[in-house]
Amino acid sequence: MATRTRMSREARQDQLLDLGAELFADRSYEDVHIEELSEVAGVSRGLLYHYFPTKRAFFAAMVRRESGRMSDLTVTDDTLPILDQLRQGIESYLDYCQDHKMGVKAIFHGAASADPEIQAIIEEDIGLQQARITSAVEPVGQPTELMQIAVRSWLHFMRNACHQWLDAKETTRDEVRDLCAQALLGMLLALPEDSRPSALADLSDLAES
Repeated sequence: MATRTRMSREARQDQLLDLGAELFADRSYEDVHIEELSEVAGVSRGLLYHYFPTKRAFFAAMVRRESGRMSDLTVTDDTLPILDQLRQGIESYLDYCQDHKMGVKAIFHGAASADPEIQAIIEEDIGLQQARITSAVEPVGQPTELMQIAVRSWLHFMRNACHQWLDAKETTRDEVRDLCAQALLGMLLALPEDSRPSALADLSDLAES
């Protein structure tokens, strides 16, 4: 067991959440026992429960932190042309996946949870990303419901593709980036004429790349 080190409340919480992400990264929510975390962290169960009274509270805090990190790190420069914003956003998400691999996997498992609190956190993050994309591709008009469905579906696709890439043996980062970019273009082009975003023409270079 590790020697206990005195930390500030914030530092201790971060430590526990980092260790928790490792535990939940490759195991389902049901397979992880919160007592394991106290042993790995070298803290008493009482101290652990002081910060997180239940496993559900711990998992929710972990997903919330990772979702917040991801949202902060994937903000794009809205002064750039739309095509550059799209590429920057995908690159930033791939950076996040590489730098926070355990957290990404934990969020992926969280997305499969039936817990309403976990689902609410993930849906809030998806909604934020969806709003960013739709405002970029439709800067002047009101996005149609079908366009919103397309963008939301693409976000789930991109996250799934990037999650699988983390364990891929042959697929390169550039291949995943291009796959995701082309997939969004394909979905937007598949929309009926009256549902297509006004900035779609600015993404036309993707079709030629």
